[in-house]
Amino acid sequence: MMAGALLAAGQARRFGSDKRQARLPDGRPLLEASVAAYIGRLEPLALVLPADDAYGLALCRRLGLHPLACELSRAGIGHSLACAAAWALGLPDCQGLVLGLADMPALLPHTVSQVAAALAHGRLVLPCYQGQGGHPRGLPASSLPALLDLGGDAGARDILDWSGALRLELDDPGVLLDIDIPEDLKRLA
Repeated sequence: MMAGALLAAGQARRFGSDKRQARLPDGRPLLEASVAAYIGRLEPLALVLPADDAYGLALCRRLGLHPLACELSRAGIGHSLACAAAWALGLPDCQGLVLGLADMPALLPHTVSQVAAALAHGRLVLPCYQGQGGHPRGLPASSLPALLDLGGDAGARDILDWSGALRLELDDPGVLLDIDIPEDLKRLA
């Protein structure tokens, strides 16, 4: 079984507001559009959220996602990664985790399926577009314990050796397109 988790607990300082609720050109909120590529492809599927996140909890209830409240999420992405890893390690028969970012609404659903399928090889999985690595990343269960002690702004790239990852060259520019500032929304039009 391959689980999925999206990191949706950041502060969006560069965006200036809760970017997860920003409307895309098609009218959908950014977070909902980002989650859509994962639904029906990974089970269980979780969202890592700030502990006091009414918006995220409501979305989880509506879409049938597992909310993972991260008490220290505002202290950096490392805490969110540790939260996702601990959750996946607690799942019986979990062979790996497809770890995504909640600000990547252009990701194709087929990409999520391909990353999950590639995890069967037991290696880290790095989706690429035109040679450039992106997200979501595939993490075999054997790599997850290394993330449990992360904190602050330390990410998985600081702990895991991605040089030996299985590189999946995909025809999906969405693996590179994340939304950091309001102007980034224009790239989706």
